[in-house]
Amino acid sequence: MGLSSDEASRFAGLLKGQGDELIRRWTDSVTASLRGRLSHAELERQITELQRGFGAAFEAGATDLEGDASAELRGLLSDFSATRARQGFSANETAVSVFALKDAAFSLLEANDGTTLRDYLAFSGFVDQAALHTVTSYVRVREELIADQAEQLLELSTPVVKLWDGVVAVPLVGTLDSARAQVVMERLLQTLVDTGSPYAIIDITGVPAVDTQVAQHVLKTVVAARLMGAECIISGIRPQIAQTIVALGIEFGDIATKSSLADALKHVIKLNSARLKGR
Repeated sequence: MGLSSDEASRFAGLLKGQGDELIRRWTDSVTASLRGRLSHAELERQITELQRGFGAAFEAGATDLEGDASAELRGLLSDFSATRARQGFSANETAVSVFALKDAAFSLLEANDGTTLRDYLAFSGFVDQAALHTVTSYVRVREELIADQAEQLLELSTPVVKLWDGVVAVPLVGTLDSARAQVVMERLLQTLVDTGSPYAIIDITGVPAVDTQVAQHVLKTVVAARLMGAECIISGIRPQIAQTIVALGIEFGDIATKSSLADALKHVIKLNSARLKGR
């Protein structure tokens, strides 16, 4: 049930006429739920912004949260949710901070007649909509933060390092799935362009197991590097990995393979020296 125009007008008067006291009571109510994890000054600033947003919406004749009159308030609630999400608060703590407005407002009302109680019930429903909006906004922001963090971790888990003049390496650790293989390929190709290196070592010492899918990802990366004019050497072929590759019938063709990163580096240094002498 939405607010009537008269109810919105009366609450606009309450928020304007007793705004300072409402902010104080609202802030005090929320302080207990946050257990000191946010400074009083910052919390009061957030509450003041929300109080002004509610007041502006009611003054504009807002009867529910979805109308045009509530557009600015929805924006404030979304910003509030995003801030709380980045500060590490939960969705519950974020919503409770909005729900607390109901107790603060009720404490200022003279709830001794039917009109006041009906007004409060309608106002309470409006605040409930606002709190639900913060939860929806909070979840969206948290999902974006998690996706960004996952992407950053993916990039950190696939470094491309320069080992020698003309030699770069990609030390792979953990499972190599399609998404990570794409990042490996992109980072390797970009590094080859940036450094002009003719050789790249793909080290799979830290890959726990090599199956057909992992082998295909590695081979695609090698082919992509060759198209860029670089030769790849695969290192870290342990005995167990070698047996698995043979059992699966995986063919590396003319791609050089070495048992360790050190052997691969020695190999490419010799190739690079021979290339430079042949110029």
